[in-house]
Amino acid sequence: MKRKTAQIYIILICAILPIASLWAEEGIKRLEPIRTDSPRETMKSFMDAMNDYRKGVEAKDPDLQNRIQDAIRTLDLSQVPAVTKEEKGQEAAMLLKEVLDRVIVIDYSKIPGEATPEDKTPKPLPERWRLAGTEIAITRIDEGERKGEYLFSSSTVERSREFYDKVQDLPYLDGTGGGAAYKDPWMEEYIPGWAQRNVLGLFLWQWIGLGIVVLLGLIIRTIVKFGVGKLVTLVSKSETKWDDKFIDALRGPTGFAIATVFWYFSLKYFRFDGSVLSFFNIVIQILFSVTLIWLAYRLTGVATEYMTALASKTESTLDDQLVPLLSRTLKIFVVVFGILVTIQNLGINVMSVLAGLGIGGLAFALAAKDAVANFFGSLMILFDKPFQAGEWIKVGEAEGTVEEIGFRSTRIRTFYNSLISIPNAELMNAKIDNMGRREFRRLVLKLGVTYDTGPDLLEGFLEGIKNVIKANPNTRKDYYHVVFHEYGPDSLIIMVYVFFKVPDWSTELVERQNLMLEIYRLAQSMGVEFAFPTQTLHVETFPEKKPFRIPAQSSPEKIKSIAGDFGPGGKEAHPGGQGIFVPPHTE
Repeated sequence: MKRKTAQIYIILICAILPIASLWAEEGIKRLEPIRTDSPRETMKSFMDAMNDYRKGVEAKDPDLQNRIQDAIRTLDLSQVPAVTKEEKGQEAAMLLKEVLDRVIVIDYSKIPGEATPEDKTPKPLPERWRLAGTEIAITRIDEGERKGEYLFSSSTVERSREFYDKVQDLPYLDGTGGGAAYKDPWMEEYIPGWAQRNVLGLFLWQWIGLGIVVLLGLIIRTIVKFGVGKLVTLVSKSETKWDDKFIDALRGPTGFAIATVFWYFSLKYFRFDGSVLSFFNIVIQILFSVTLIWLAYRLTGVATEYMTALASKTESTLDDQLVPLLSRTLKIFVVVFGILVTIQNLGINVMSVLAGLGIGGLAFALAAKDAVANFFGSLMILFDKPFQAGEWIKVGEAEGTVEEIGFRSTRIRTFYNSLISIPNAELMNAKIDNMGRREFRRLVLKLGVTYDTGPDLLEGFLEGIKNVIKANPNTRKDYYHVVFHEYGPDSLIIMVYVFFKVPDWSTELVERQNLMLEIYRLAQSMGVEFAFPTQTLHVETFPEKKPFRIPAQSSPEKIKSIAGDFGPGGKEAHPGGQGIFVPPHTE
């Protein structure tokens, strides 16, 4: 029983193996590439494929009809725009077959091909072979993914309609495949004769069609823009505002982009050839690229606003300064990258152009050295944070408030309202005095009082000044000095050394004023007189006259009482002024 089962398996295997081998051969045959190794192979591949295509059209066999794709593979379509490449390839293949079958019976032995063992003196293959008596040529491709292959030249493909128009009235030659079952497009049959007149290199119907297509594109743009506007109105009812801004940024560019796509796909219905087709294709590609750059630029603005809103919610000021720089960088990147991609899509090798700049590129790099240094300077300022926007700094002879930290320079608004721009590269190595980072702001006063001020009164005056400082809420209480400092040539010198804790310069000026006014009022209340630099000839007495100056006499208790009245809660204490003066920035 087991032996019979094994024999059955062997018989089945022997029967299946030939079938599987046939299937494998058929699969490999279908994947066999089109031969384009020489002008002979290319011509033979083209003619065989087109003959099969003709048989497929007559027999309505889809597989044979699909052989036209193999014929298209023998054509150089590198100069044909992508939107019309398929249609142009089919048309050129059929027109070339129609031309060849009307003018010549192909003798493949006369076409240069690869050497065979029978060839005693093989000849090298030419770079270009032309069919005798015609301008139909097969050339070797020297670059791209099909480098080394022989294809019908791009000029032959472009002029296939011209060749056909010249020979379409000739009969097919005996021994040929009888053409490619080509039929003239419906335009030739239905467009009236007056519309087929040539006007400035185009048929009249093409000019009319162009006008209609352009008008339809503008109508589509208007409709899309109106629809997006309505969508903005609809989403404006949502809680967030960012969807409104996002859709509003799409309004203008989206309509134009859709119109450009409509114009792009309309090209294939106009039967443009050669330079005319290339011109309109380039124009549409440029319009579409500009539209995309415009769209990306507007979306960058929305993204910047969003990042600004996020930065305003954080305590760090780094992101507040980084967002404007990032915004400008993104916009520059969008424009430059968009232009490079546009140039690349137009068929220009951007990398080759940049690499071929040579000395010009070196000169450009040297010229851009300062720009790069300024850029890194701006990064240093942002991350090292020697100062921030809104702070008061001193850099060399420049002094003022930082208004903006830019991509190239930092702008400082001086106190006389001029604007100074300092390159960021210079700020990297400059000594920066950041006045805005002071925790305390110092005031040093040297008060000169007259020599006729008594010691008790002078001591009481010192106590009063100390109490004035204590009563002021903006002074630093843990470190200050009020001392009888020295004997001057014309006065007794009192030094007041005090610090204010205030947020900005305007507040500092007001608090300095308040402190000095309090000291002034204290001096008047105590009868202390301030000296000024003069020289006085003083005669103590004259006959029958009273002394020139009689010192005021007060008890120590009264002097102490007066000094205490200027302390915290004292009846004479007015650390913020008496309300007569209103600072300008508080109005």
